[in-house]
Amino acid sequence: MKNAEFSGKPRNSSPVSGEDIPAALRDFPDVAPKRRLSLLVLGIGGVLVFGLLAVISGFLFAWTAPKKNPVSQQPSPTNSTPANSQNNNTDQVLGHLAYTEAPESELAPISADGRQRLRKVAAQKYHEMVAAARSAGVILTPISGFRSVKEQEQLFFGVGAQRNQTPAQRAALSAPPGHSEHHTGYAVDIGDGTAPATNLNENFENTKAFQWLQTNAARFGFEMSFPKDNSQGVSYEPWHWRFVGDRDSLETFYRAKNVKPTQTPQ
Repeated sequence: MKNAEFSGKPRNSSPVSGEDIPAALRDFPDVAPKRRLSLLVLGIGGVLVFGLLAVISGFLFAWTAPKKNPVSQQPSPTNSTPANSQNNNTDQVLGHLAYTEAPESELAPISADGRQRLRKVAAQKYHEMVAAARSAGVILTPISGFRSVKEQEQLFFGVGAQRNQTPAQRAALSAPPGHSEHHTGYAVDIGDGTAPATNLNENFENTKAFQWLQTNAARFGFEMSFPKDNSQGVSYEPWHWRFVGDRDSLETFYRAKNVKPTQTPQ
């Protein structure tokens, strides 16, 4: 047995074998055991901090990532508009909006011969308006009311060919078939019974009939469709008026047109 004095180790020191040193620190033989332990603690602490930062980063990414719009994943709501409402007027041709034909059962005469017709509610208000104008000495005459798509085809293509007009030129004066307000049964061309020469002419604005309409038509639910410099680019038509006096007619002409309310003096 060897003498402890010649063992190369202090008598009271605790032996530290290679197996007692963590594998991560065995490559540093010149580092004292306590120093090695400190490095071990620091190494473990760094791993924990790194892991914590990774968790926080993942949480922040999940929080800030764009979310899918839940509305787009839901089915479209059922249309709640009246059964006989027109379409959404998103289909335009040469500045004219799309309209569907009024059913024959909804039409009523507004002229003595019965040829000019409007929807029943519009026809009733038109008759009331004519009576009010007559009491003021003004004669309102219906020139053209409801027109079918077939009639509009002849008016657009047939007359356009006779006048050697391109579709764009013709559209400034008459709507393409399927895109005329007259299809709805709510629109009517009005003339002055005492000045027939102004029928369907801009000179109609100089008649008593036009002046009366400008002042009184709104009381009966009528408005001019195409004033000067209108947003659709249609020629000025002082004779063309439409009924907007109930829910269906209002939605027919104003849905999806992005028209803002007009401020008027109280």
